[in-house]
Amino acid sequence: MKTAEIHTSKGVMKVKFYEADAPKTVENFVKLANEGFYNGLAFHRVIPDFVIQGGCPFSRDMSDRRVGTGGPGYSIDCELNGENQYHDRGVLSMAHAGRNTGGSQFFICHGRTNTKHLDRQHTCFGKVYEGEDVIDAIRAGDVIEKIVIIEA
Repeated sequence: MKTAEIHTSKGVMKVKFYEADAPKTVENFVKLANEGFYNGLAFHRVIPDFVIQGGCPFSRDMSDRRVGTGGPGYSIDCELNGENQYHDRGVLSMAHAGRNTGGSQFFICHGRTNTKHLDRQHTCFGKVYEGEDVIDAIRAGDVIEKIVIIEA
């Protein structure tokens, strides 16, 4: 079982992955994290009572007009049929610009109330199990210092 630690200036969020439900999405996120892709990127989109979103390579410079549009240079397919494909507090989900267009951008949900419509539209691939307070503390422009993958 793989887990991750998302290190930010506001604290660390510890994530358990949904490997059985979204194996390819987890594999992609783990690969990018292990390559250091996310290090230094910002949470560029923060909407209270909705989500915090990061993973755009253009967010190293928040004044770049392309912030929010970047990815790793390829797309991955959505995985929407697993048991854990519902959005709730702390759920890690793949952002995309349409079905099967995700790559590196992800979001973490503040709660269930305003995210129900995302169920089976965006791939849920993990959940924060420790450090939920960090989700609430993140503001637009806060940086992902590093993501550490732990193989158990």
